[in-house]
Amino acid sequence: MSKRIAVVTGAGKGLGKEIAGQLSERGLDVIAATHAELDVDSDASVDAFAKAHPEIDVLVNNAGISVSGFDAAVARKTIETNFKGTVRVTEKLLPNLRAGARIVMMSSGMGELSAIPGKEIRDAFGAPAIDRARLMSLVDRFVDEIAAGTHQKSGWPSNAYRISKVAMNAYVRILARGLVNDERRIKVNAACPGWVRTRMGGSSAPRSVVDGAKTPVWLALLPDDGPMGGFFRDEHAIPW
Repeated sequence: MSKRIAVVTGAGKGLGKEIAGQLSERGLDVIAATHAELDVDSDASVDAFAKAHPEIDVLVNNAGISVSGFDAAVARKTIETNFKGTVRVTEKLLPNLRAGARIVMMSSGMGELSAIPGKEIRDAFGAPAIDRARLMSLVDRFVDEIAAGTHQKSGWPSNAYRISKVAMNAYVRILARGLVNDERRIKVNAACPGWVRTRMGGSSAPRSVVDGAKTPVWLALLPDDGPMGGFFRDEHAIPW
């Protein structure tokens, strides 16, 4: 039997590099995708990557950015990479996933619904029946309201990274519902690595990349009776 193949996006450094290393240590063939090999913002780049890797057993969506400042341009870029880029990669690679495949979304505690001030928006993201179209319209509304100067009045936080991760978490639940009847028995879950010492996390963060990688690696190697559509930190479920 051929070895299992894992794709880790944003694996050139930091947490992504550590996740790739830990999966390799556990016997997987790891494709550590850097920005040069896979630009999550580019349809052409993602299409080419999908064609080059027709068989995948683990997909860890780790690529992401944190941009200084806050305005519509920052929000648009953050949402495009962290959320829409993740959706783009996942949906392009989904047909390539083999039976028993695992999808891991690298999220954050900042993506918990409780961090959204406005109840209407919080309830919209957390709605059990939210679908992909509704989710896309919500993140576009966020950017539009920042541009219009109305986002705070409407109940949005002034933090684009936070909304990108809230949206990612909502997408996990949507994707999990869609995979329930898939014969390949694919599992998708979100991981919060905690506050990790990386370029993004900063030198004062309390966790090492080794510790931060443990939960995503655990989710990447789940048995068939493992959880589906959940949000985890330290291998335990946490609130959306």
